Order: sequence, then C-alpha cells, then structure tokens
Amino acid sequence: MTAPKPASAPVPRSLQPDFVLLKQAAKDAGRLAFSYFRQEIAVRHKVDGSEVSEADLAVDAALTHALSDPRPDYGWLSEESEDNPIRLERRFVWMVDPIDGTNAFLRHVPEWTISVALVEDGSPVLGVVFNPATQEFFHAVRGEGAFLNDAPITVTGRSAIEGARIIASGGLFKKRIWKEPWPGVESRWVNSVAYRLALVASGSADATLSLSAKSEWDLAAGVLLVEEAGGTVTDHHGQAFRFNRPVPRFPGLVAAPPRLHAKLIERTNRVDL
Repeated sequence: MTAPKPASAPVPRSLQPDFVLLKQAAKDAGRLAFSYFRQEIAVRHKVDGSEVSEADLAVDAALTHALSDPRPDYGWLSEESEDNPIRLERRFVWMVDPIDGTNAFLRHVPEWTISVALVEDGSPVLGVVFNPATQEFFHAVRGEGAFLNDAPITVTGRSAIEGARIIASGGLFKKRIWKEPWPGVESRWVNSVAYRLALVASGSADATLSLSAKSEWDLAAGVLLVEEAGGTVTDHHGQAFRFNRPVPRFPGLVAAPPRLHAKLIERTNRVDL
C-alpha cells in the first residue's frame, strides 16, 4: 500500500554521501546480476549445501569495489565473502547479500534481489532491496521513511490473523508444533528473505514469518524497510535484532504491522523447535 505522498524525503546530510554511493552501487549491481538471469551459468554447492553461482560472486566483487573501496574504514559482511572479524571494531558496516534468493534466480523465477544495508553501531541506517527483474527499487533511511521507486510506502493496518496475507512456507501453519490451530490465512512463498520484508513494508503482504535461522545479511536492509514503513520486526521470540555480532545469525523472523505482530508472537513464542 503506497502512502499518499508525492516524493522521497530528503536524506539526512550526514548520510547523503553514503546513500548516493549505495543507490548507484545497488543499481549497477542489479544490472550486472540481470545480465546473468535466465542464462546458462556455472553453479557449485557450498559446504552447507546451498548453491552459489558465478553471478553471486561477480555481484559480490562489484559491490566490494563500489562500496568498500571508497569507504575503507567501514566494515564488510557479505554472504559471499570471507568474514573478517575486523568488522566488529568498526562503527559502520556494509551488510550485503549480492543475490538474495539464489534458488529463485537459478530457476528463472523473478523473486530475487540485491540487498545491501549500512549498519551504524548495530542498527541499520540505510537499506536498499532491488529486484532488477521487476524494477522494484526499495530503499529506507533511518528516521526518514521507506520508499518504492521513490514513492513513500507503509505497512498495512491489519490487526487480525484470520484472513491475513502471510509470506511463509506452504506447510508451516499445518505443522504439529503449534499449541493451537491457526485461523485461515492466505499464504504464499517468496524465496528472497529481503524481498519478503520489502513486500510487507510496501503493503503487498500483511506479514512474513519464518522459524528457520536467518543471517544478518538476509535481514539488515529489509528490517529497516519494515520499521521505517511503520511495522515491527523481531525474531520469533519477539526479540529485536542487533546487528554486527560475532555470530551473525538470528533464530527466526516475524515482520508485520504492530498489532498483528503482537498476535503472531503470541503463537510463535510458544513453539518448541
């Protein structure tokens, strides 16, 4: 749902240079990624069994050059780069998922994104989620709102679980882990975690829910989008996210408008996994 405002809010002066840098880097990375989309490309499996393609690595290299070279004092955390613990000593850290939703990317489904955030003292202050296949460019600036293609966005006003449009795995609500049955919801699956959060921020979905672990690079940009769009984002126990930790993993994800979020947490917080 797009709020009735005509244009993007101004970026705070102190963040303006970084925002300009990030916006251009993400757009360039999107063009590079899209040049590989629906092409025959090299793919291998990582130690954890997940797939990584030559496109992921090319985009990671391009973003490293575009963001780290001009900001050598900033830390760096990316899914496709070796983690350097020096980031823990840095006030500012770039958090990058070069292609979030690699599974969708490799299977020619237009539900993948370039996801990049700038984290300051553990909190995201700039975030971009760009879907080059649909030309949806989401961005957020701490304290200044969230935007889709420069038009302001907001989460929905939904408070009831029944009838809510929730992005989650298809069988999640039928598992035996729940203390009580779920009311009827409209569920759909989207491979990219960052895109799920962007869709909640823009009101295209009411909520997204996951009980599986997520990495900081999956969430940093999307968390800022949802928060700046008026929503609430936590893990499935209701704990707020703090970024740039030694082990950059969270146990789950719940993002929704505030009243709906509270009702979802009442259920997810009681799950024994």
